[in-house]
Amino acid sequence: MAIVALGSNCGDSPALIRAAMDQLEALSAAPLRRSSLWRSAPVDCPPGSPWFVNAAVALAPRPGETPESLLDKLQALERAFGRRPKQVLNEPRPLDLDLIAFGTERLATPRLTLPHLRAATRRFVLAPVAEIAPDLRPPGWPAPAAVLLGQLPPGEVVERLGPA
Repeated sequence: MAIVALGSNCGDSPALIRAAMDQLEALSAAPLRRSSLWRSAPVDCPPGSPWFVNAAVALAPRPGETPESLLDKLQALERAFGRRPKQVLNEPRPLDLDLIAFGTERLATPRLTLPHLRAATRRFVLAPVAEIAPDLRPPGWPAPAAVLLGQLPPGEVVERLGPA
């Protein structure tokens, strides 16, 4: 199972996230598990950045799929949805796709780190992930997603919006 986190804070974010989920369905060898849509305050973004809509999906990689080949497809999908090369770190974007985990893979390359370095400490990632895969515990995580979510300190604003 691969976990992909989705985020958008530019344009009609709920519609963009839903459309991206539909595209991700085609990459999965089994039906996609989709989280609800979540609204979150921007974290580590430029001042005045709009709030995000976040979600997560669990997909079954197709035979022969590697973390790198899936990352290539995710980045192509971001570009298809209007994402441009970064001018400013964490600037508003129509679609952000992060590969959070790919089975039990551990990877650290200049392009990709698995599991995702900060996912286990970010409420806007863990809330949707825990909804679809509460027992997810990639290598290196100290506890499953639902437990980690419950252990986060208060402060980061994340609210469930509704179904995807």
